[in-house]
Order: sequence, then C-alpha cells, then structure tokens
Amino acid sequence: MSLFETLVTLLLASALLLPIARRLRLPYPTLLALAGVLVAASPWAPRIGIDPHLALALFISPALLSAAYDTSPHELRRHWPQLLALAVIAVLLTTAAVAWLGWAYSGLPVAAAIALGAIVAPPDAAAAQAVLASQGLPRRTMTVLQGESLLNDAIALLLFAGAVGVASQDGELASLAPKLLLGIPGGVLLGVAAGVLFVALWRVWAGTHSITILEFATTFAVWLLAERLHLSAVLAVVTYAMWVARGALRQQSARDRVHSFSVWDSAVFILNVLAFLLMGLQAREIVQRLEPAVLWQSISFAAMVLVVVVAVRMAWVLSYRAILGRLLPSLSRSGGDWRLRVLIGWSGMRGVLTLATAMSLPAEFPGRDLIVLSALVVVLGTLVVQGATIAPLIRWLDIPPDTSLRHDIDRARDVIRASTPSNNASLGTGRSAVESDGTQRELAAVVAQREALHRLLRERQIAADVFAHLQEELDWRELSLTAHPERGIRET
Repeated sequence: MSLFETLVTLLLASALLLPIARRLRLPYPTLLALAGVLVAASPWAPRIGIDPHLALALFISPALLSAAYDTSPHELRRHWPQLLALAVIAVLLTTAAVAWLGWAYSGLPVAAAIALGAIVAPPDAAAAQAVLASQGLPRRTMTVLQGESLLNDAIALLLFAGAVGVASQDGELASLAPKLLLGIPGGVLLGVAAGVLFVALWRVWAGTHSITILEFATTFAVWLLAERLHLSAVLAVVTYAMWVARGALRQQSARDRVHSFSVWDSAVFILNVLAFLLMGLQAREIVQRLEPAVLWQSISFAAMVLVVVVAVRMAWVLSYRAILGRLLPSLSRSGGDWRLRVLIGWSGMRGVLTLATAMSLPAEFPGRDLIVLSALVVVLGTLVVQGATIAPLIRWLDIPPDTSLRHDIDRARDVIRASTPSNNASLGTGRSAVESDGTQRELAAVVAQREALHRLLRERQIAADVFAHLQEELDWRELSLTAHPERGIRET
C-alpha cells in the first residue's frame, strides 16, 4: 500500500472512531492511542519511516502555536511559582528517576537513559486540553495545566538535545552546556523578532488565503531556524505565538480570525491523528525485530517506566507546596484543595510531544527500540488509564463544576451593554434603505462593543478566557451583518 493510500486509510479510520469516543464518553486521544495499536497489529499495516528531524517540526510546532496563541502571558506570570514547580522541577525529577531506572535496570548508557527520561517527562498540552476541557474544572487549574504543558516542553527538549548530543558523540556535555543554556533566551528573542516581523507585514496579506499559508510557513520556519541556530525551538514558537496573538488584537479582522481558527483547529487535529497512528506503526517494527524473550523483558521495563512517571508526578504534586513553601511563600498561602492536587497529579497525560520526540531519535541511537517502545507504553498508559478515569475520579472526589466562567461572561456582557449605546434595530431583509441603515447601526454597535471589550481586557477587568468567548460572539455577529460577498477569503 502506498504512503498516500495509507494516510487516507488512517484518516478514515480515525473519523470512524470519533463517534465511538463520543458515545463512550472517552477523550478522543484515548481512542486514537488504541487505534494506533490496532492499526499496527493488523496484517496489512505498511512500513512507514519518518525523517527524525521532520517529526518534531511537523507534529509539535503547530500544536504548540495553537495552544500558546490562546494562553495569556499575564496568567503565566500570575501563576509562576506553580509553573516553576510543575514545568521545571517536575520534569527534572521525572527525567532523573526514569534515567536511573534505564541505567540500573536495562543497562542503557547514561546519556541514552537521560534521553528516555526527557522524552517521557513532559505532559502534553493537547492531551490535557482534550481530556479535561469538558470536565468543568476550575479555570485556575486549567490555566496552570496548560501553562505547565507549554513550558515543560522546552525544559524536556533541552535535556533531550543534550543527551542525544552526548550519546551520538557530537560533543561532550561541557561543550554542549553553553549552547543549551543560551538556547532559552535565544529562543525567546527569535520568537519575538519573528512575531514583530509577521505583525508588521500582516496587512499585506490580510483577507487572503496567503495569510493562512504564511501562518503555517512561518511557524515551521521559526522552529527550523531555532533548531539550526541551536536555540529552544519550543520557546521560539511559544513566544512567537503569544506575540502574534497580541498583534491580532489590533490588526486581525473578524473574517480572518474565524477562518484562521477553523483551519488551525482542523490541521492540528489531523496532525495529532497521524502522530498517534504512525507511532503505532513504528512500534510494530520494533516488536517484529525483537525476540520473544527480549520483547517481554522490554515490555516489562516499559511498564516500570510508566509506573515511575505516574508515581513521581503524583508524589511531587502532593508535596511540592510543603517542600518549596519556605522559598516561595505564595505556594504555602495558596495551598488549595487537596482534591484538586490529586486531580492535577493524575492529569499528567503524555501525548504528541512524547511520540514525536521518540520518533526523532536517530536510527543508530543506543537503545532506540527500547526507548521508542517505552515512550509508546507511557503514552498509551497515561491516555488510556488516566484519560479514561478522569471523569470517574472527579465524581469520586466530589469536585464541583466551576461556573465562574459563565458568571464572568454574563457580568462582562452587562458592563459592555451599559457602556455602549442601545440598539434595537432588527436585521430585516436588506431590501430597503431603512433596513440597510438598520444594519449599519447594528455594525456600529458591534464596533462600539468590541472597543468596550478591548478596554476591559486592557484594564484587566476580565480574564483572557472571558475575552476570547465574547470576541468570538462579536466576530460571528459582525459576519452575520456583513454582506455575503465580503465574508469570503480572497485568493489573492
């Protein structure tokens, strides 16, 4: 079967699985992970190889941009102690624990064991969002989890790059350390520079299909350039996304925004589907290469890695406030509900980052088969076991649904209505000058309400998620009032 036919078949299979996931009330990443295994086990499964350097750029950079675009820098600064504990220290602890297990139990070289630890350490932003978004969790908890998933990728990939460099004999750790340390600020500066350039040139392509092409092309270009310069590609893309999102507040039209969001949501979803299924195909090749005795030993080791990953996260999440309380008093003051800490500890699902990082290992990397198999088991275990039990755990812990978002949206609506002129004109049929004037008044009201909404955000009277909801409402309302020929995206 050709590559194209295989991809079409995989996408059709994933489309058939999604209604099943909805009916079973399971997160779609859980079903995709299982589907990857089933596809790999089928007799017609093809052999598909993927270039190691392509895997990260193709699967990670769009997912990172999509998640970072909707993330508020203000919220990240507000929760920085929790993010430091979860996005930095938790990754280091998990990497160290898994690396020790790989070295002591399976005899992996130290650098290869560290690479394994870095691969499985960071929870995935897309997986966490897909699993938790519909559970009505407190907004603060969701903000911390999403921020953690964005920032821990950078730490994990820096560790991974250093370990791969040493294991592949590309350099000694001492010579690699300066490059890795410079990678963090360098990645941020590259992201800012790319964001400034993109926003400055935005108007040239606004309202055309070219802007969508440029959005994808620049995202991949920022990632590839960061890698070429040995900078943090994750932080470069995250910073770029946040800067572009800031520029979009001033320059992006409702038409472009609706179109861009729909295209990006679909593209990221398709890439996630392909990543899960391609990882399953890689696991098939590994299983076929290993002798039965070695295979079961490898699966046993992978199961141990899964247990260590889950146990380290749970232990750290439950204890870091007490451990770091003296250094970071704000952690002690915001102790929070122990039930939420248990839930956060159990919400460390691994996903596309772990899969793509494992696939990016060079073919000759020491212990590659064992590392890739362990990564797949960790992804399957966290998505299937943890992902499928999140909802029952929430019910068992008796965590009440958070209704604050709906309350804040209603309150913001009232403020906006009070600060803008009332307009009771109906839309009509558009056949008379009076009706046309009514449409213009409606559009003027939308403009006034949008200005009031932006003012509330600037003055920090509303949170970023409230702004996003109300902005979407105004976008669709504006498009409904816009003449039909002006709603479309131009080709040029």
